[in-house]
Amino acid sequence: MINNQERGEEIRRQIVRDVGEHSADISRHISKIFSITPQAVYSHMQRLEKEGWLQSSGSGKGKRYFLGDLRVHKSVFSLADGLTEDGVWRNEYSFVVEGLPENIVDICHYGFTEMVNNVIDHSGGKQVFISALRDKEKIMISVADDGEGIFKKIRRLCNLDDERQALFELSKGKLTTDPDHHTGEGIFFTSRVFDEFEIDSKGVRFCHDDRFEFDLILDSGFSENETGTAVYMLLKRDSTLDIQRVFDEYAGADDFQFSKTVISVRLAQYENEKLVSRSQAKRMLARIERFKHVIFDFDGVSAIGQAFADEIFRVYAQHHPDIVLLPVKMEANVEKMVRRAILSTAAN
Repeated sequence: MINNQERGEEIRRQIVRDVGEHSADISRHISKIFSITPQAVYSHMQRLEKEGWLQSSGSGKGKRYFLGDLRVHKSVFSLADGLTEDGVWRNEYSFVVEGLPENIVDICHYGFTEMVNNVIDHSGGKQVFISALRDKEKIMISVADDGEGIFKKIRRLCNLDDERQALFELSKGKLTTDPDHHTGEGIFFTSRVFDEFEIDSKGVRFCHDDRFEFDLILDSGFSENETGTAVYMLLKRDSTLDIQRVFDEYAGADDFQFSKTVISVRLAQYENEKLVSRSQAKRMLARIERFKHVIFDFDGVSAIGQAFADEIFRVYAQHHPDIVLLPVKMEANVEKMVRRAILSTAAN
């Protein structure tokens, strides 16, 4: 049995959802749906306008209502009915960012369609749950499915050791389980155009936040019995980031292809283990031959072993002279090992 508070929230959600189509007769329209008086609807509209969800113009019979600056929309879609990411965006969610600066609209459109498309093509689930919120400071978008789980699927199809390895490979970019239809660039670029980006799937959670120097791998928020994947994206409304600038940052100067990646070496560490072995280095080097420039970000790594550094900066460098390997943000102990490996290459 629905209580009065829940019914009131349902009425107000319907008002916000339908006001665009019924700016002149929203009160009458809502009263028919819920079998309440226009006066009762009006009290809900007053509250919504006061809170910023609605705005109005005119007075009396000429009064019109429009969406306010605050906007929210939530929906559940079946994945069995020819769902398309651009159709969902255009018909259901584009109004959330309507009127905002072009760079904000472009980023939200890109991230939304990339993540929804991943669900449609890869999740193997039955439903997708989407929500978008715009308040005075930010836009928040979440896309969740009830499929196998992104890290579990990558681990299975790519024969990786575990879900953490799947996450690490995904963070490099150009990882796809369907190369005929996907380049594997969507998640990589989406994580870099939003201020905050998170993927949560059973067992592992990946967090990228522009406020911090490095990305994080955390325990999943999913319970043991849950399946699926949830993606969260947050963009500040005053962001000056331009999506094309991000694309250009990782593109080659000549071919305009995705040719550069940044590897957070810290993500290669399992719990408190030290990066000392050649096998650890080889795990980190997997698939980087797909790039022309590879930046190894050692932020948060206090020390590495000689064999680890040698495998990357001498052995691999000698076998792949066409790939630029650039170490950055090194502490003194790390820099010592890296320099030793590079000098050994030069001596040979």
